[in-house]
Amino acid sequence: MKTTFIKDGEIKRRWWVIDAEGKPLGRLASIIAKLLQGKHKREYSPHQDHGDFVIVINAEKVLLTGNKMDKKIYRWHTGYIGGLKERTARQMMEKHPERVIMLAVKGMLPKNATRKHRLRRLRVYRGPEHPHHAQKPEVFEFKKGYEL
Repeated sequence: MKTTFIKDGEIKRRWWVIDAEGKPLGRLASIIAKLLQGKHKREYSPHQDHGDFVIVINAEKVLLTGNKMDKKIYRWHTGYIGGLKERTARQMMEKHPERVIMLAVKGMLPKNATRKHRLRRLRVYRGPEHPHHAQKPEVFEFKKGYEL
């Protein structure tokens, strides 16, 4: 039995469109992370990046269950003294719903050198329109094993 390794030029990346309307944020983010890593492909290996491109539409209609809209807090530091900033999930959804999905997916990807390369293949849009029609993206069907 031989182990085969695929060269970077032989990797075939597909484009997927996922509609986030009414889908729970965490389950959606885990599916997107699997697609970005290429775990759904037969030739997956953890040290190579075989992931696909993912387009997420209707980011403003993603579902946060329970009291997460008011209790979940996003924090970051500006780098200045006293520069800790905080926003609730409700404020983030009003201002930047794309970032909510992007940060959820970022947290579900492995914390290594490939994370930023995988995140570059994720495109998130607030509404139902996206400018990537030339790539002929396929609509991702939520089948058995990918239920939301």
